[in-house]
Amino acid sequence: MLKQLTTLVLLTLPTVPVAWASFIQERHSFDVSVTIPVRDAYVLPSESNWMGQEQELAWNLVTSQLSRLRKHFDVKNLSGGVAARLLDTPYLHSGRHRIDLQVMFNQVPLTLDSTEVVGAEVARTGTRAELEIAAIQPDDGYQGGSYYGTVHLMFDFLAP
Repeated sequence: MLKQLTTLVLLTLPTVPVAWASFIQERHSFDVSVTIPVRDAYVLPSESNWMGQEQELAWNLVTSQLSRLRKHFDVKNLSGGVAARLLDTPYLHSGRHRIDLQVMFNQVPLTLDSTEVVGAEVARTGTRAELEIAAIQPDDGYQGGSYYGTVHLMFDFLAP
């Protein structure tokens, strides 16, 4: 009897850790998203991970100049060209000092007035256009401090 009981205990021991292991779990969750552009017209960043995040114009210690920000957009409009404009004057502000910004899209300087940035023929097939934001050095030079600002762009799809 003792031999049978010992054999039963020895046979069940290997299954106990397996039963305990089934209670140990590791789970991972993550969000998944996709933006599928409307086939007729879109202006979308080629790299979507930078939108909504602060972009830094780097300070060059050697030249005492600010770097330019360059990002690319995929642009298409089957019905005509694409125009762009600024919704507000772009600048950086430290609380005491201001640095104006020049904004160009597809090598076209943007203002508060709507300007065609991609012609109808190019927009019909689609293209990749560059957004460039550059600091305009103030007359009295760059002053030390932490500067912040926002650039507001509006794109219009032009009719033929």
